Amino acid sequence: MSTERVNPPQLSPPVGFSHAVVAAGERIVFLAGQTALDAEGKVVGESLPEQFGRALSNLLAALTAAGGTASDLARVTVYVTDVAAYRERAAELGSIWRESAGRDYPAMAVVGIVRLWDEQALVELDGVAVLDR
Repeated sequence: MSTERVNPPQLSPPVGFSHAVVAAGERIVFLAGQTALDAEGKVVGESLPEQFGRALSNLLAALTAAGGTASDLARVTVYVTDVAAYRERAAELGSIWRESAGRDYPAMAVVGIVRLWDEQALVELDGVAVLDR
């Protein structure tokens, strides 16, 4: 995928996301929401960082199975049950992101929600990727 990350100077500097991503490729992959479920369908991890890491790992596993890599992500939405906790742990969550997905951030949004499908889930990630292959 060829990408151009667009961060206009009249907007606040992005931290942990890009304001816009222009992507060109041959295939678009829509990634379903992923939580911290293990292979048996049970939520793992008690803390937001633990669950975020597992949810991101699950999202990247689905992307890999579709033939993509983290650098192909054009858009990711993060749904959290506690936005204040997300903000408090933002540096740690950013570190988890960089370790798993690198430093080329997609366009992102964080959305606060009342609850997720699995009551124990604290976070869910979905996304869109554009692949050259």
